[in-house]
Amino acid sequence: MPDIVAHQKLIGLTAPSGAGKSSIAKQVLDAFPSMRLSVSVTTRSPRAYERHGKEYYFVSKPEFDRLITEDALLEYEEVYPGYYYGTPLSELTDHDSPLLLDIDVKGASHVRTSYGGFFIFISPPSIDTLEQRLLNRGTESTEMLQTRLKRAKIELSYANRFDAIVVNHSLDQAVKKTISLIKSYLKDA
Repeated sequence: MPDIVAHQKLIGLTAPSGAGKSSIAKQVLDAFPSMRLSVSVTTRSPRAYERHGKEYYFVSKPEFDRLITEDALLEYEEVYPGYYYGTPLSELTDHDSPLLLDIDVKGASHVRTSYGGFFIFISPPSIDTLEQRLLNRGTESTEMLQTRLKRAKIELSYANRFDAIVVNHSLDQAVKKTISLIKSYLKDA
């Protein structure tokens, strides 16, 4: 285990795509000013509103492969065909402040099992609600939407592998529950 991980307070939010994880993460960061967000690296193209180094580090596949070769990633996964995501070890630098991971389900399972921390699974109320949220987002092709839904069905089966499950019926209620769970964890950690 990298020494830096042993001393870091890791808090992970994980969910199928479209469940509200990133929306909840933004409000969690507002509630905990000393908490930092770990910016993941990905090979997918940025969406119109995303900026390199803010939402993700956007890299080419050869650059991602170089990071793997150099053992520069805490974890990585081909989440969708041709789209790789990972957590750069360089994000784990501040031992005093908690680090929030906005992370895919398999990556979260790996980090939790290998390094510990506190991981919350954000669940949609139903697969139909998740599909509607993805459609409303308007960022997916029909093919990618079906790919995301197929993966979501698999990821939902991972929910019980984490420390807590928050069902996102209402974003406000899901945020309140998530913040409450994190406060309890940090108090006891």
